[in-house]
Order: sequence, then C-alpha cells, then structure tokens
Amino acid sequence: MSQVALKIKTSQMPNSRLAVDLEIPAEQSQASYEEALSRLSRSVKVPGFRKGKVPKAVILQQIGIDQIKATALEALIDRSWRDAIKKEGIEPLCEPELKDGFDSLIKTFQPGEVLKLTLETDVSPSPKLTKTKGLQAEIELISFDPSKVDELIEQSRKQLATLIPIENRAAKIGDVAVLSFKGIYTDDDSEIDGGSAESMDVDLEEGKMIPGFVEGIVGLSIGEEKTIDCKFPKDYPQKDSQGRGAKFKVQLKDLKARELPKLDDDFAKQASDKDSLEELKKDLEKRLKEDLKRKKENNKHEALLKTLVEQLEVDIPKTLIDQEVRSLVEQTARQFADQGMDVKSMFTAELVKSLMESSRDEAKANVKQKLALSALAEEESIEIDEKIINEKYQELSKQFSDRNDINKDALKQAVKEDLLQEKLLQWLEENNTIIEKKAKKESKSNASKVKR
Repeated sequence: MSQVALKIKTSQMPNSRLAVDLEIPAEQSQASYEEALSRLSRSVKVPGFRKGKVPKAVILQQIGIDQIKATALEALIDRSWRDAIKKEGIEPLCEPELKDGFDSLIKTFQPGEVLKLTLETDVSPSPKLTKTKGLQAEIELISFDPSKVDELIEQSRKQLATLIPIENRAAKIGDVAVLSFKGIYTDDDSEIDGGSAESMDVDLEEGKMIPGFVEGIVGLSIGEEKTIDCKFPKDYPQKDSQGRGAKFKVQLKDLKARELPKLDDDFAKQASDKDSLEELKKDLEKRLKEDLKRKKENNKHEALLKTLVEQLEVDIPKTLIDQEVRSLVEQTARQFADQGMDVKSMFTAELVKSLMESSRDEAKANVKQKLALSALAEEESIEIDEKIINEKYQELSKQFSDRNDINKDALKQAVKEDLLQEKLLQWLEENNTIIEKKAKKESKSNASKVKR
C-alpha cells in the first residue's frame, strides 16, 4: 500500500510573503511521534532502569507528553518544509514562521491523525518598471567657483597661523577665545548635556556655534563674565535641544589673535609640496575641478536612480530591508574600527537598536534602488560579458595577493555587481534626459553644534 503524500498549497501574501499550507498525512505524524519517543527513551536516565530500556509509560511520566510532541513536531515541520521547498521550487529569504504559533500547534497535535499547519516566509519580489526610457531627471546646475581656491588657501593660512596673546583689548570676530562656560535650558533650568567646559578654545567666527553664542563673547575682556541668551536651532542635531532656549554663564579666560603667514612662495612650500604660490593655486584649482566633475556625475546618477525608482512597482519583503539595515550598521561599525575606535565597547545593545531604527528609511531606499536596477537589467537584457568580469577580477586580485582572508567568490560577485551597475547607469544616461536647473540660493546656516 502506497504512503499518502504530503499535500501542499501556496498562496501569495502582501509584501512578497508566501503562505504555505501543509497537510501532513496521519502515518507521518504517528511515525514522527514514535521516532521522538524512541530517541528520548535512549537518552533519559531513570533510577532502576538501564539506559535505553525505560518503559514508555515511565518516559511519559518523566518527560511529559508535551515535550515528546514538541520534539516530534520540530522534526515533522522541518522535514515537511524541506519537501515543500523542493516540490514547489520555493526560494525562501528567511526561516519560515509558523502561523498561530508553536504552543498552539502542540495542543492540537494528535499523533496518528492528519496534521494541518501553515508556514509563512518572505520570497524574492518580482520588480517591474512602468517605464525605462524617455524619463526626465532634474539636477542642480553647479559650476566652478574660483573663489573656492582662495577659501582653501585662507584655511591653510589659519592652520599655519601663529597665535599671539592679546591683553589690551576686548574680544572681536577673528580672535581665538579661551572660555569656561556652563549652559542650562531656560524652560526647566536643567543642565545641557555636554554644554559645559572648564577651558576651551573657541574661534570667534559667525556661524561657528549656536546663534547668539559667538556674538555674546565679542566685546568681553579677559577675566570678564557674562550670561549669554541663546536658542538652539529647530534642526539642531541633538534632538532634545532642538528649538529650546538656553543660557550660558561664560568667562573669558584668555584671548589670542592669529598672525597669518604672508601669501608668498615660502607659504606655498610650508603648506604643500609645491615650490610657488602660483603652482599651489593651479593645483588647488585642478583638484576642485576634478571634485566638481565627480560631484556632477554622482548628482546625475542619483537623479536618474530617483526617477527610475518612481517607475518601480514592487512589494518589498521585510527580510530584504532587515538585511540592508544590518549591512548599514555593520558598515558604520567598520568605519569606527578603521578610525581606531573600540567598536565592542562602543556598540552597546542600545546603540545598535538606535542605529537600526535610524537606518531603516535609508535601507528601504537602498533596497528600492537595487530592485529598480535589477528590473532594468532584466527588462532591457543588460548584462556583463564574463570575460570583462574576469579581467577586472584578476586586476583587483593582484592588490590582495598577499592576503589569505579574501573571499574570492565574494570579490568576484562584487566585481560583477559594480560593473553591471556602471553599465546600467550609463544606459540610463543614454536613454533618458537630464535637465540642469539653477540651484536655489542657500542661506547661511547657524545650526553648528556647541563644540564639546
């Protein structure tokens, strides 16, 4: 007599989730229960009985039927799930979740009877693009500003300046003030976290601190104290300070002025590897123009991707977003580690949770971009020749030839993805229109942090 087969029914759910209804034959449920009972009987120790020779009635009394049923169900669900994946060609993105929960299933499970259950899992979505050609992407018109060269040179002059003590006048814009200060919020008189210092150098420049702080220092003489009224900007990075009024009790402890080096060839040699001021200016201009070119390319690509994503039709599974969130948090951790920070002590459970929550919108946007590009490659039959992939892979491999921890398959896959994205962006640029618009006038932001 042939064994009754497992019955499988699949149904699509929102957000690219799949429900898999399983009807497990009575013979399989009984066999799984007997197998669990046999396995547990070989491991349980009961005084007065040899191991593996404990009567079933005693095992049931010692272990409890729920434990045996749970063991049987775990094996039964695992086997049935693997069978369903194989027979239905399911490619799950995550481990399946049991609808109604495991505890509920234990209560209804009767060995020797048909077992019905539903497993849910995320599966790869099927992204579609309503349009791929003839799109219009807008970018801001940006052009080279020669004054940026002078700004960079002035920054270098400040870095190389000599600080001269000032005693016979009050503080003014351009000075370096040595301050002690203590800040409180005016709405509840609570101390501002990190808003105090015993001695801190502050550049007296407009927009350097929160509005009102630098202006309040101007005019003070050494040793003089003052209470400065300020207000944190609404877009201040620290959320609990946004838009709140503050008072800072400040004392000017010392005052210094910058004596800037002369703008000559000696300055150029000190500030760079160039022999003359003219060479330095030309080098800075060249670098700024190269940076501008890269920025224009990035702006074009971002605008094209944004426009393409607007054409995307897809149900995004939660699993893909979760994976991207983890990737972003791991990327942040690597950046901290590269800066020599102790990631293990810094990345507390609270910080990781906060980073994951704050990264969710970025993760969703990244997933949408990837799916849009994937759909574009599929719909327009865009791919990379294997020969080109291998050539690029070999070129990169030479850079890692002295390292044994390089995952060659992962490197090759990364090469393939980078080359494909480059080709897709080029295709978008060739088949769509980019419109340059004049940038809106930027207002000077005074939302700089109080340096702590």
